[in-house]
Amino acid sequence: MAIAQSYRAERGVAALRTADPVEQAFWILRGAFVLAPILFGLDKFFNVAVDWPVYLAPWIDRIVPGDAQSFMYVVGAIEIVAGVAVALRPEFGGFLVAAWLGGIVVNLLTADPPRFYDVALRDVGLMLGALALARLAGARRGRVART
Repeated sequence: MAIAQSYRAERGVAALRTADPVEQAFWILRGAFVLAPILFGLDKFFNVAVDWPVYLAPWIDRIVPGDAQSFMYVVGAIEIVAGVAVALRPEFGGFLVAAWLGGIVVNLLTADPPRFYDVALRDVGLMLGALALARLAGARRGRVART
């Protein structure tokens, strides 16, 4: 019982101080995949970091209604929701973010080949990180339930 109480007390950001590298990895990935989608989702409305519509593949721009910036508003809202999903249910949100990043990779590979290949490769790495988060969250959920 004392072990279970101790473990529960260490949950959250305080878990980063534990010696358990699995718990540390979970919280690092969770923090990253909450903050990044929310911040970049918000930026889709303001274009401070980059001019987001430039990254939209022409074939997508042709099939979605409105202009590229209007589509970026939808993209931004979805990214904010994905970040919140990771915050609330990382075992689901991690898969949601991974799927979203997979779509972004397809967009980047077809936008203006090979102009955005480097960004697509980065996003493949992020997608793998989001998948790892989802798997860690599922395993951690089972471990916390048993303690």
